[in-house]
Amino acid sequence: MADISLILYKNSKAYDISELAENIKWKGRKGSAARTLSVSLVDTEKVKSGIDVTNGDHIVFSFKGEELFRGIVMSQQQSESFKMPITAYDNGIYLANNKDTFVYENKTVHDIFIDICKRFGIKYSEVTATSYKIPELIKSKTTAWDAILDAVSQDFKATGTKYYVCSSKGVLSLLKRRENILQWVLETGGNIISYNYKKSIEDIKTRLKILSDEDTVYAVKKNESLEMKIGIFQDIEKKDDDISQAKLAEQIGETFKKISTPEISLDVEAFGIPDVISGTGVYVKIDPLNINRSFWVDEDTHTFKENSHIMKLKLNSVDE
Repeated sequence: MADISLILYKNSKAYDISELAENIKWKGRKGSAARTLSVSLVDTEKVKSGIDVTNGDHIVFSFKGEELFRGIVMSQQQSESFKMPITAYDNGIYLANNKDTFVYENKTVHDIFIDICKRFGIKYSEVTATSYKIPELIKSKTTAWDAILDAVSQDFKATGTKYYVCSSKGVLSLLKRRENILQWVLETGGNIISYNYKKSIEDIKTRLKILSDEDTVYAVKKNESLEMKIGIFQDIEKKDDDISQAKLAEQIGETFKKISTPEISLDVEAFGIPDVISGTGVYVKIDPLNINRSFWVDEDTHTFKENSHIMKLKLNSVDE
């Protein structure tokens, strides 16, 4: 695989093990703290990588001169097949594998992210400034990743802005999601190999009831035209007293729009584009289905084998 570079860092020394790699899978998904790299290596008496997960070996994977992954090798297997499958995780794994009790008052997502990184010695660089101060966040005996997800969720409920964490060259960043919609185009008759499109109303809601702290009805929002077609499907939420009436009305509107919209998902197999990973977006053109719109990448698996690079994507629709 001429375009592949696989460098093993072992005992402060670098070893090029690119020629030992037979198959490489680089993947990530929405909601996961870390991206992973799975490699099948040749492992014979004459040719060995010398990897030992207990030594803290690290690996850097590059494609066509661009670094795509840097992380710690955490799993290895050996057998009579003379193959060694290994799995490495980027430094997001330190968010998933560290537990503590987290207590914050009037702190932003920006503040919480930096505090957690410092607490566990995790390198970070670009951290998007966030203004909303979360009144209270208490997470007892849980992972750092869970605390960050909770903070991001509370900020989204209050502001409608989405943030996500990513790792690049061994450094974590906190980014604003909408600013990172890449407009790579995937289209039938071009780079799409296969696709599977799904539309579902299994989880749809036609009305939303908001309750006060005393469980009295504060407000009801409904889609009457949709109810005429499919009947009533109701959800209930508690009123948030920590935000203004205007912000509450906006929040109710955004929540209702989300739950009253059919779930649309699309699985695509296409020729690989390294920039297309979970958390980014693509523009999809599928002529037989009259699809011409943007989608979020919820899950991606990039496979490098011999001279090919293929990606499989799970996509979700972007609100226009």
